Amino acid sequence: MPALDGKIVVITGATSGIGLATAEALATSGARLVLLARDPAKGAAALARLKELNSACDADVLYADLSRLDAVRKIAAALEALPRLDVLVNNAGAIFNRRAETEDRLERTFALNHMNYYLLTRLLLPRLAASAPARIVNVASGAHRGAQLDFNDLQMARGYRGRTAYQRSKLCNILFTRELARRIVDMGVTANCLHPGFVATGFGDNTDGLFRIALSIGKRLVAISPARGAETVVYLATAPEVASKSGLYFGECRVETPSTAARDDVAALKLWNESARIAGLPAA
Repeated sequence: MPALDGKIVVITGATSGIGLATAEALATSGARLVLLARDPAKGAAALARLKELNSACDADVLYADLSRLDAVRKIAAALEALPRLDVLVNNAGAIFNRRAETEDRLERTFALNHMNYYLLTRLLLPRLAASAPARIVNVASGAHRGAQLDFNDLQMARGYRGRTAYQRSKLCNILFTRELARRIVDMGVTANCLHPGFVATGFGDNTDGLFRIALSIGKRLVAISPARGAETVVYLATAPEVASKSGLYFGECRVETPSTAARDDVAALKLWNESARIAGLPAA
């Protein structure tokens, strides 16, 4: 791994699973790590783990519920105080098999898995551009395949299914990356997304019923480790050979072709504009 001395890396959802594995992989890189988390106990445990791997690791944890737009704004304001921002890893996400809305009246899968990525990135773009060359890495999923966005019902008020909501949110991640890369082409900032693989993490443990049973069996039989799942994240965050690549979808550290729906530039623009409206930001 290239040395990242003097660089600052922000990782969301960084106290377990792929996020923590990414932080662990970067613990000896020389970078300063800023972990974003919800649970103080998990945050403390993550910091202890990084210090165990490298006593000289420079790491901090900031806490926020990233499903809430006001919390994203507050954490972005705190991050703007950083002297620089070289890499932003958007990783926080979840699946919910029962529909619920956040305080912003957004369906919580859409709020956490997409609007969190969108708003945090938009707010931090000036800091990333000022630190150029900088990178944005969005953790998406192969689960996007087969999904289609319904712009008449983005919040899935009708016919909600947890798996479908998750699939659509991961499609949003790819469409967002595509449109973002087009808009930041002259900023010295790149944006790429990835499928980490089917990873044995705590993902889905908050669900119940047959879905949780099937997911648990699958994790035991075929899932890969969080460390392996984080490999493409770390690659996109650090590898010199992707320093000039942007707007792409990766799997196993290689460029892959996402679904036809994920390559729809009209949908990408429409999603961008709707996300800006929800966030109260100008589309430009």
